Amino acid sequence: MDRGTGTTADGYRSLLGQLDEWFARGRAASACVPCRRGCTACCHGPFDISAADAELVTDAVRRLPSGERDTVLARATALLDRMRAIEPGWTAPYDVAAIGERRFDRLTDALAEEPCPLLDDTGRCRIYADRPLVCRLMGLSMATPTGRVIENACPIQDRFPGYAELPPVPFALEEFEVEEMKCLQAAALRCFGDAERWTFETTIAAAVAEGHRG
Repeated sequence: MDRGTGTTADGYRSLLGQLDEWFARGRAASACVPCRRGCTACCHGPFDISAADAELVTDAVRRLPSGERDTVLARATALLDRMRAIEPGWTAPYDVAAIGERRFDRLTDALAEEPCPLLDDTGRCRIYADRPLVCRLMGLSMATPTGRVIENACPIQDRFPGYAELPPVPFALEEFEVEEMKCLQAAALRCFGDAERWTFETTIAAAVAEGHRG
């Protein structure tokens, strides 16, 4: 599985491509999987993303046409303002660990219906090719060589006959995680000058708003 992904932002993008291949295999095996670009069932409410994801998201938004970029930035800033209203003491760089899991869960519950600022008016992700890792894990169950099973977290799977009963799709997740760790450490080094901050997590809204500040 080693493809020389390296530790650059492009290397992380390449690594995420392995998840896309996994998902493509699973969807090809069954016609009942609705998860695809344009489905927004899981694209609401804040959720945590890594420093490597934040880099990809920020760069992808920066490459959007100016009008789209301005719209995304305005929506991200508005959502970040709402998050700060719930957690007034939460400040840049908006590390989830700074407020803790319980308070972050309260925040996500309060804003669970808010659409991701990256969605356009038709519900399509403006940066689909550069979406975060967690977005790529949605829609199928996964089985790993060590016996781990990650359940499908799709919130609408019961609406499609046979979807919830699909067997897990094999993926060498443990090997993937070794390379992911290298990418997270490299991203933390670029972002903070400290590879030990690889556990940093923030939200899409914070990443976009802070990444385009000034």
